[in-house]
Amino acid sequence: MSLLAANSPAERAEALILLTSRLTDLIEQETALFEARRPLETQSFQDEKSKLATIYRREIAAVKQEPDRLEGAPEAVKRQLKDVTTRFTTALEANGRAVDALRVLTEGIVRAVADEAARLKDQDAGYGPGYGRTSGSAPAIAVNQRA
Repeated sequence: MSLLAANSPAERAEALILLTSRLTDLIEQETALFEARRPLETQSFQDEKSKLATIYRREIAAVKQEPDRLEGAPEAVKRQLKDVTTRFTTALEANGRAVDALRVLTEGIVRAVADEAARLKDQDAGYGPGYGRTSGSAPAIAVNQRA
């Protein structure tokens, strides 16, 4: 994956606008699916999002190293680039919040399942009064060389 193909700063800025807009659309779509608790539906566009994000990251790094890559682009195009970048940043922040919410939800579910498994295991543990099998559980069997 390389940088955007452009012959002038104006073309580069316009290509970056298109790239940023498409990447923002995908991130907003992903966020909506996360918020709807349907994260598996995001798989269909993860490859595209990943490729676009890599190109975006490389292009932004190149612009930081060589600011003249966008110098000379019309002011209207620069304004539009600034606007789509603001929208992109807002979409990333919303996506981060949705990812955190899913993480907390998932961790809570995993913790609840683990706690329940531990509780059920503890019911069968031990010997003596108060310990024993719950109805329907199989007895423990120990086998040694005498058996």
